[in-house]
Amino acid sequence: MDEKLERILTECFRLFKKYGLKSISMDDIARELGISKKTLYQYVSNKTELIEQMLNHMVEKGNYESLREGFATMNAIDILLEVSKKVSAEIKDLNPSNMFDLQKFYPTLYHDFVIKKRDLIFRQIKENFERGISEGLYRNDLDTELVARLYIKKLIDMHDPDFLSSVDFSVEKVFSVMFDNHIRGIANLVGLTYYEKQISI
Repeated sequence: MDEKLERILTECFRLFKKYGLKSISMDDIARELGISKKTLYQYVSNKTELIEQMLNHMVEKGNYESLREGFATMNAIDILLEVSKKVSAEIKDLNPSNMFDLQKFYPTLYHDFVIKKRDLIFRQIKENFERGISEGLYRNDLDTELVARLYIKKLIDMHDPDFLSSVDFSVEKVFSVMFDNHIRGIANLVGLTYYEKQISI
């Protein structure tokens, strides 16, 4: 990705998080970035396209390519723990009101974002299941297809604005409990013993 475009998308995420999707304009974005609107429009034709590219960038970051080199020396549980740290950090950056605005004012973009994120996570979870089973850490009777889809459904529900407004817990806390339950449900005795040891360090 073009470095300038990546900077624009990263800064836009920061601005949208701070001010909200609806309230900030292209004029505000150009001013905050210290660039002209003409320069901004060289990369996107309007605010909707800017939000779309920003969401696609978020999905791409979800590949965790920067971590993958280290995955070769990790087992399946270590990988889940490492990714969970990244996800927890990202969750802190999510504003529930922005998700609500995205769903309300940009329903097509919201739907496409959820689908892309869902498909990416599904592939990652299935890959992790297969690795954990082969390493003797996960139950060998695990229905990888079904459990992966159930996990994704929980993730989607966790980000649903209606759900977020109905609970008194932070999104980070909800994810932490869900993640812990997930590992305890898929690990065998060997894997569970290893997991308990890792989280006690």
